[in-house]
Amino acid sequence: MNVNETMQMIPLLLEGAATTVQVTALSVLVAFFVSFAAGFGRLSKWLWVRSMTTVYVEIFRGTSLLVQMFWLFFALPLLGIELPPMVAGVIALGLNYGAYGSEVVRSSIVAVPKGQTEAAIALNMSPLLRMRRIILPQAFVMMLPSFGNLLIELLKGTSLLSLITLADLTFQGMLLRTFDSSRTFQIFGLMLVMYFLMAYPLTLAMRWLERRASVGRV
Repeated sequence: MNVNETMQMIPLLLEGAATTVQVTALSVLVAFFVSFAAGFGRLSKWLWVRSMTTVYVEIFRGTSLLVQMFWLFFALPLLGIELPPMVAGVIALGLNYGAYGSEVVRSSIVAVPKGQTEAAIALNMSPLLRMRRIILPQAFVMMLPSFGNLLIELLKGTSLLSLITLADLTFQGMLLRTFDSSRTFQIFGLMLVMYFLMAYPLTLAMRWLERRASVGRV
């Protein structure tokens, strides 16, 4: 294949990459919210809240993301609930990585030295104020490295959405390969480069955020 033929594939792959970026952004928002909601839920003083969040976390961490995605897209219609591929994918990714993120939130909050909480109590701070001003700022710094890893994993996990007909980067690459399998090397080579170009800026951004957080500028 010459250079011109390779260049002809790029527009379709870029279209798929744009969908991948969109799904990643939406899934990150869902996962971020779920991570904190479930993380705080695991630390709740109410048993029923801890129990519910524990069940959610264990189910979504203990089962396959692909099966969760298939269940939302293929099984729910049997119950009369049909979700578009984009919605099913975002929900599956958000809930799955949110379950892992909740453990990051919980463990980071628990890791804050008890003396910090005791000092805040001595200053007559309310529980909400203690969490917002004392505990969470310190815990957030500890969360960032793990959140950065989860963010990259989530981006790579979007490739599974091609199996529920969402026209992401992987879907478009496989479509091109179906039309001409002789281009397999070039197609997958371009896909590798595009995934790297999407993932590496995220890595740099998280490292920058870690540095800012470590000096209290976030």
